[in-house]
Amino acid sequence: MNQSDSERIIAILEKAGLTLSSEKEAGILIANVCSVRQRAMDRVYALVDKWHKQKGVKIVLTGCILEKDKKMLRNKVHDIIPINKIGSLANVIRKSEERKLCLLEKSYLEIRPKHQNSFSAYVPIMTGCNNFCAYCVVPYARGCEISRPAGKIIREVQDLVKNGYKEIILLGQNVNSYRFKLKFKNEKLKTTTKNLKSIDFPRLLKIIDAVSGNFWIRFITSHPKDMSDKLINTIAQCKKVCEYIHLPIQSGDDEILKKMNRKYTVKHYLNLVKKIQAKIPNVAISTDVIVGFPGETKKQFENTVRVMKKVKFDMAYIAQYSPRPGTAAAKFKDDIPSQEKKRRYTILNKLLEKIIEEKNKKLVGEELDVLAERCTKSYCFGKTRKFKNVRFNNPPISPYQGGIFVKVKIVKAGAWGLEGTSTLS
Repeated sequence: MNQSDSERIIAILEKAGLTLSSEKEAGILIANVCSVRQRAMDRVYALVDKWHKQKGVKIVLTGCILEKDKKMLRNKVHDIIPINKIGSLANVIRKSEERKLCLLEKSYLEIRPKHQNSFSAYVPIMTGCNNFCAYCVVPYARGCEISRPAGKIIREVQDLVKNGYKEIILLGQNVNSYRFKLKFKNEKLKTTTKNLKSIDFPRLLKIIDAVSGNFWIRFITSHPKDMSDKLINTIAQCKKVCEYIHLPIQSGDDEILKKMNRKYTVKHYLNLVKKIQAKIPNVAISTDVIVGFPGETKKQFENTVRVMKKVKFDMAYIAQYSPRPGTAAAKFKDDIPSQEKKRRYTILNKLLEKIIEEKNKKLVGEELDVLAERCTKSYCFGKTRKFKNVRFNNPPISPYQGGIFVKVKIVKAGAWGLEGTSTLS
């Protein structure tokens, strides 16, 4: 989502007559901030201090920024703009009232992005979150959930596919809670929805899957409480939706999940995984895990270890808990020492590495569909439908070409990537 937001920022500034430049040559420096983790904010503070040494530049912050961080940074920057109001960003640079009115008319989700990739595109379908997980700043920084009009999403996807895009990534803080009430006079859309009064995420996936063209569909992120049987069945039925689901568990202990306000149990999560694996054979499932949440005992951490061993995730993004001001968890005592958080992180990371390597080695000898992303003189790099990184020899076409589908026979596998030989897809 940060990358997608940045594409909109670039589009706004180019419309205002500016161009991208190097950091040293820039007249305005913009940090697209994420206050979700303290470590990220520490980097922002260091970056702002560094930029202050450059004379004659304007420093602007946007993104997901907590009030505490705004107060501490306000005197160090020229402006701080909420991400849902980035249409006003050009006002910092241009004083023209005509231009100001033109740019402010557009809402955040209506801004056409300047895609930084010619074959893989981020398409936000909603923004914000209503879940208020105890550790998370998103509802405070981005606001409540807002679903984008279905017709605009579909038209954007159609345009991207016509322009040669091979991968459409649907974005949202909680994509599977997407729901939009139909208000259009678009007859083509009406026929695809069969007179429904609203479009939910499964229906949206079906419509996008039906768009003509050779492309993949991915989506992030899903909340387990909203992963319905209808959505699982839809993913299984859609040919263009990749067999990869990111499903954050955060903890493998019910008491910690309750403190996190996650609104599901470990049993519910494991049942979801069983349903997904039954309906979508050989599906890849990734997750998020937080270690060292306030009050997490060693026994509760071991419950998370057991879930990791049971599910055998294809990837896990493991974070050490850091309190965020304004969240419910900030009221809890951060009582897990830093060294213990690191120890738990290391245990999970080593376990994950072992699991992934075992799963990847089973792919040796198989021929997989791969989307080539970039090439050097010797190799190309890309991803499979299941989001596995692959390095392979240049396919038998003009060299250095990304954005094409190839068949790759896997000859070697490690924990964090695959190697193979390719032919045209």
